[in-house]
Amino acid sequence: MVTAQEPKQQVKIGATRLLINNEWVDSVSGRRFETINPTTGEVICEVAEADTPDVDKAVKAARQAFNNGEWSKLSATRRGELLYKLADLIADNIDELARLETLDNGKPLRDSVEDLELAIACYRYYAGWADKVQGKTIPISGPYFCYTRHEPVGVVGQIIPWNFPIVMQAWKLAPALATGNTVVLKTAEQTPLSALRVGELIVEAGFPPGVVNILSGYGPTAGAAIAHHMDVDKVAFTGSTEVGHLIMEAAAKSNLKRVTLELGGKSPNIVFADADLDAAIEGAHDAIFFNQGQCCCAGSRLFVEAKCYDEFVAKTVEKAKNRIVGDPFDSNTQQGPQVDKDQFDRVMSYIESGMREGAQMLCGGNRVGDRGFFIAPTVFADVRDEMQIAQEEIFGPVMSIIKFQDIDEVIQRANNTIYGLAAAVWTKDITKAHAIANNVRAGTVWVNCYDVFDAAAPFGGFKQSGIGRELGEYGLQQYTEVKTVTIKL
Repeated sequence: MVTAQEPKQQVKIGATRLLINNEWVDSVSGRRFETINPTTGEVICEVAEADTPDVDKAVKAARQAFNNGEWSKLSATRRGELLYKLADLIADNIDELARLETLDNGKPLRDSVEDLELAIACYRYYAGWADKVQGKTIPISGPYFCYTRHEPVGVVGQIIPWNFPIVMQAWKLAPALATGNTVVLKTAEQTPLSALRVGELIVEAGFPPGVVNILSGYGPTAGAAIAHHMDVDKVAFTGSTEVGHLIMEAAAKSNLKRVTLELGGKSPNIVFADADLDAAIEGAHDAIFFNQGQCCCAGSRLFVEAKCYDEFVAKTVEKAKNRIVGDPFDSNTQQGPQVDKDQFDRVMSYIESGMREGAQMLCGGNRVGDRGFFIAPTVFADVRDEMQIAQEEIFGPVMSIIKFQDIDEVIQRANNTIYGLAAAVWTKDITKAHAIANNVRAGTVWVNCYDVFDAAAPFGGFKQSGIGRELGEYGLQQYTEVKTVTIKL
């Protein structure tokens, strides 16, 4: 592990105002807020702060575009062409966008590049779907011709998180636009810059005015205004389960708007003694430390079979001690800072909780460097199910290793959580793999791998990890209404 060094950053800052009706405007209040470089703790720039009046303006523009604008008359094929154009523009600017993402978020530059590749693939995937959303003819009784059509929901509010800004923007925008909706998207206040820069590319690509509106602002103000708005037909949110409850309540108490939620997790990562242990250690390491642990589907409950527990723990600790933490612009860096001081403090408080409750901390637990928000990769062993670090989402580089004896026991313990976003199993026994996949209550189960994503594969949670699915054909269904038409013959 190395100490954070002077960041090597030469980054162009793009838009810092609000995108409403294809125009860059200041907020109605004129207020701006600072966005912070998590590597240094210093201010990068100030960004326009949206509030309720700005949401009203953006929703009005989106409604006009949906009801009466050029967008409403555009063919599905043309919508796909615009999405392809946007994907090409992002690809043309991938280096600039990756550096901007790393500056604002703190993730290693190579991870930002991979995020952008996923985002580009997502836009292209849904561009291909734009003219392939089809209804059905239904043979009903009597002299009638019956068919269905899939129509856009309307004006969609989208609220994206700070951990994967560029990816989550793509996951939200691409299916919504492919199916003909218009959008008011709010960035996370911690990481607004890459989403705003993509807004410039959206205008350059030729999307008509009002189709995509991008606001930077805070959740309790701009986010709440979107969730409560009477002229927003649907809200899609990625973030914590706690805020997900608030979004659902606001949707219900306003106009009963449609809701898609991708929320928190406490995902079990299960290692059997018959697994390829080196591969499992590598996979478990990536499952929790990837993106500084700031991942909703992180493998944050690591269940290891008793037969291989001691060997697994020893090798895992050694690997964690050698993880390179430092300047995210350095090509050797594996782990950057937490996104901000609040997240840094939150993770450190969980580390203190683990020690207080009796878990054995084998490495890490400390700050790295004297500035920025770096935390050493931390490994706890002998973790018990009732401990706070085994129950609550930490969202940081903290591995909790839990011993188990047999498959029935680990399935029961894996399901003993309010969450159900993801799970993984490492084994050479296909029967065990199927047993875990069939019986663990999670929206995604990985077998002998972790964090494998593709635009074609749906993602979403069971239980309090969310409602609905993103990606794949299933992701399109969240953005359309089914209309039945019956004609007398």
